[in-house]
Amino acid sequence: MRVILIGLLLVLAGVGQAQTSLPAASELGPGWNTVATDGLCSAGTPFQFYVKPAANPAPLLIFFNGGGACWTGPACDLSSQPNTHSPFADMDQNNPALGRGIFDFSNTENPFADYAMVVIPYCTGDVHIGSGTRNYTYSNAAGTDVDVTVHHDGYVNSQNVLDWVYRNFQSPTRVTVSGSSAGAIGASFYAGMIAEHYAPGRVVLLADAAGAYGTPNLPVVHRAWNTAAILPDWPEYAQATNDSLTFEDFYIASANHSPNLTIAQYNAALDSVQNTFTQLIGDPAGSYSLPLRLLNNYQRIESGVETFYSYTAGGTVHTIMASPIFYTYSVEGVRFVDWVSALISGEAVRDISCVRERKGCDEAP
Repeated sequence: MRVILIGLLLVLAGVGQAQTSLPAASELGPGWNTVATDGLCSAGTPFQFYVKPAANPAPLLIFFNGGGACWTGPACDLSSQPNTHSPFADMDQNNPALGRGIFDFSNTENPFADYAMVVIPYCTGDVHIGSGTRNYTYSNAAGTDVDVTVHHDGYVNSQNVLDWVYRNFQSPTRVTVSGSSAGAIGASFYAGMIAEHYAPGRVVLLADAAGAYGTPNLPVVHRAWNTAAILPDWPEYAQATNDSLTFEDFYIASANHSPNLTIAQYNAALDSVQNTFTQLIGDPAGSYSLPLRLLNNYQRIESGVETFYSYTAGGTVHTIMASPIFYTYSVEGVRFVDWVSALISGEAVRDISCVRERKGCDEAP
């Protein structure tokens, strides 16, 4: 992998301003390139992103990676346990060259094989939407007060990457925005802005494994990240506050603001990681049904937009886009890879659900 080290000048004021001294896509080598920036991860370490160029013009994939989240001092403090987020951009799990699924270009069934790809690593603990630095104070097990400074810079990092994308991929033949886990939430937030930029071209959002967060305790995360501070000035967010925002609002606002955007989700009905984070946010085990929350969230999105598609598998496995199961999962006789291929190509698809399977949602496909 070719690593490009660039000296940068960036003034971070408010939500920051675009970086302009990054290399052009035409200067990158074939395969995956690592582009270093002066952005920051949660603990103040450097931020970077990954690019795989393609023949011009080409279709474009913008992928937001996942890796947990944190919204309290103990969870964000890298010296405490358990730590609930991926804190470094250069971790192996952020490196698409080590991924499978849609990043496996040796698989002849890969519907993204000819795409230019930009992968936005995850290292800020804020599902890519944090508005800036936050100082947490908490008492550790020894009773000592601990101060933790966390760079919840998901917004400025993402916007700087997107500004680079807009400069370097001006006329892609089609655009797909995707992300897994925390990245699925980030992807849903930015998809409307990306679609607005590329209008009237068709843009598809495919969010992977983050559709079941219907907890009434969700305001605690938005207050920690101050999400309301980075909402675009759209009428769709006119009444939104940190206390009122849900993740479904991102899908509804993005789709209604940008009519050239098609939105879709993949989830496993009993996703173990979504279940864990629902409890971390504040819902005791046994106080909710994850499949029911997933269904309610689907219905809420469907009630607010013209078109929304979903593919719901059985079992507990978390995420599919960067996994070998991308090519093997089948629900209702429809393989996920075929459903995705049709979706991004603009062909007709239908909602797929384990609810209608004879074995139901308790078992993986």
